[in-house]
Amino acid sequence: MNGIVNVLKPPGMSSHQVVGFLRRELGTKKIGHTGTLDPGASGVLPLVVGNATKLSGYLTDFHKTYVAELTLGISTTTQDASGDTMELNTGFAISPRELAEALASFQGTISQVPPMSSAIRVGGQRLYELDRRGVTIPREPREVQVYSINIERIWSEGDNFGFGTRVLIRVVCSKGTYIRTLCHDLGEKLGVGAHMSSLVRTASGPFTTQDAYTLEEISNLVQIEDYSFLLPMEAGLPGWIKVKVHPLVEERIQHGNFILPEHFLDVPSTLVVGDEVVLMSIDGEVLALAEIKKTDQLICQPFRVFARG
Repeated sequence: MNGIVNVLKPPGMSSHQVVGFLRRELGTKKIGHTGTLDPGASGVLPLVVGNATKLSGYLTDFHKTYVAELTLGISTTTQDASGDTMELNTGFAISPRELAEALASFQGTISQVPPMSSAIRVGGQRLYELDRRGVTIPREPREVQVYSINIERIWSEGDNFGFGTRVLIRVVCSKGTYIRTLCHDLGEKLGVGAHMSSLVRTASGPFTTQDAYTLEEISNLVQIEDYSFLLPMEAGLPGWIKVKVHPLVEERIQHGNFILPEHFLDVPSTLVVGDEVVLMSIDGEVLALAEIKKTDQLICQPFRVFARG
């Protein structure tokens, strides 16, 4: 069983628990996720099954889209609603212009210090494991990309924004971006404090909440042996050139040997040196990922091969 499952993760479960659920439902251990979601967050969590686990790195690199709610005037130990309150600031009034300018300053390349509640490993231990023991250690800042950040809605009384104002923002960003830290840093920039009060990941690359399956839906489909929720592996490779090859060269591909363009059965576009392609069997099974190279002629060299079946 090979493919990708676009899971709609519920709040209250860790990404690892969702993986465990799918392992039990599908009866296979070869399942992984492609970027964690905090237990309190919900939304898109693409899982890779069987051979598709070899694609996890490509899926992890996708741009992510989040809808987050931040609350002004309250700072917490975890930068989100699960932590203890560190500071309350009740005497302020932020104008719409001040809020908009502060948000705009976080668009582009920004530097973030990973929170202690994150899953990053330092010295062989995850930060959240140290945090649970009350240990705080220095963390190196990391550069991430925020491609867009927009206000979706504001819950506030009056023209200015004071204590307890909730702001719903939509963020499109690179992998490794901590939305909770973005909310915290925004509060610091405004000088009033803030934390992330809720989070939904609405998209991870081509996978969106509209096309995602709940755990209950997956369980019900498995009971009637309907595996339509299992997307083909190539769904995780949008933009790649996909070509079917002659059956006689499948064995060469399985051994990692190059093939020639003349072995392609269909080429949807002109190939040039450097192109990365998905090599597929006649029946549509992904055989390998390959690159077009130039020796004394154009060749197609596999660099990641998948077992048949």
